[in-house]
Amino acid sequence: MRYLILLFAAAASVLSTAPAHADLRDELAKLLAGDGEVEDSFGYSVAISGATAIVGALGDDDNGTNSGSAYLFDTSDPANPTQIAKLLPSDGAENNWFGCSVAISDTIAIIGALVDDDNGAQSGSAYLFDTSDPTNPTQIAKLLPSDGAEGDHFGWSVAISGATAIVGSPNDDGDNGTDSGSAYFFDTTTGQQLFKLLPNDGAMCDYFGMSVAISGKTAVVGAPDGDGSGSAYLFDATTGQQVAKLLASDGETWDQFGRSVGISGATAIVGACWDGDNGTNSGSAYLFDISDPANPTQLFKLLPGDGAEFDHFGYSSAISGTTATVGAQSDDDNGFNSGSAYVFDVTTGQQSAKLLPSDGAESDMFGNFVAISGTIAIAGSHRDGDNGIDSGSAYLFDASVATPCPGDLDGDGDVDQNDLGILLACYSINDGGDCDGDGDTDLNDLGILLAMYGLPCP
Repeated sequence: MRYLILLFAAAASVLSTAPAHADLRDELAKLLAGDGEVEDSFGYSVAISGATAIVGALGDDDNGTNSGSAYLFDTSDPANPTQIAKLLPSDGAENNWFGCSVAISDTIAIIGALVDDDNGAQSGSAYLFDTSDPTNPTQIAKLLPSDGAEGDHFGWSVAISGATAIVGSPNDDGDNGTDSGSAYFFDTTTGQQLFKLLPNDGAMCDYFGMSVAISGKTAVVGAPDGDGSGSAYLFDATTGQQVAKLLASDGETWDQFGRSVGISGATAIVGACWDGDNGTNSGSAYLFDISDPANPTQLFKLLPGDGAEFDHFGYSSAISGTTATVGAQSDDDNGFNSGSAYVFDVTTGQQSAKLLPSDGAESDMFGNFVAISGTIAIAGSHRDGDNGIDSGSAYLFDASVATPCPGDLDGDGDVDQNDLGILLACYSINDGGDCDGDGDTDLNDLGILLAMYGLPCP
């Protein structure tokens, strides 16, 4: 007992002097437009598929003020990416905001232009590009909804998987009321509209379609306002039919559940950027098992280890295999609204890393948009200023999930006072503080934790 008291006293001494650590990762590379200029907002949207990344710059002016553009990068060597092409629509015009949303699957890219006016002012459009020759990409179709109308903002969100693309139109109000929203499936080989998607319970100001994602035969569409808490919906991409509605188990008014969505195989992620677990509008995200799309189940609620009020964690989210990344564009680590992003292990729901750019600064809004393919994540920072005020940038990161280490009882990538607190709380009940894997919580576990204290996991 005296030995135990001495160890606890040593632990208290460590707590008072050791700095807190976290698994913070700087970028592999920073992406900049070769012709970037003031207020281009390069990085407002990002996507990645295999060795190709695409970055939207909705404020670029090649076809007139704020006509917009997008850029392709070869990321086969993620530490040394190269710009390989700039994408412009054949009919680009002033204030189209081409590049407000981007997505890519294999060699087909889709880019939204939410204030294009073919169907009326700010009705919106989207474009398909063939990037099979990445140095000479070609536009293959312009996508317009069959019932597009003024103010619909078709193209606010886009996603693509194989031969199917989905485009969100969150301000569509012709079916379920003002700003109820909609989304559309398109065949990427022909550019033809397949289905218009509407939720079974759509209502005014749902903003259904503000976020979209698709993987194989299943799509997920976010409706962040809904009844105030927000929701998301699963659709069958082969029939256009709704198969399930996703709700947070602890959803509350104004959580904005559905502000961002992602899907990979049998797992979906939904961001709730105004949730308040870590303070007002601190944000959260949720993982769902959708292996049976008609009967989805919530797996985990994701919260950052250092979340704080107004971080807006969950404003963006993405998933690839067993790794998820979540953006918090208003985090303040590098100054007010500098932004950050986080990596999570989908199998455990545990945070693996926090992503910060090495040159992050106030108001960069890093993490406004995130994407991931395999173990490479990309995050936009559209208000960064390397090429002038709000010219923008994007960053590549290693998003591999860290190997768990002894002593990291809360799975946040380091061994600190939180882990010690867990061990001490579990000491007498042998539940949750087992560092050495022998099935109980004892002096050996405390010794392992103290030896690792203050260190990041390898």
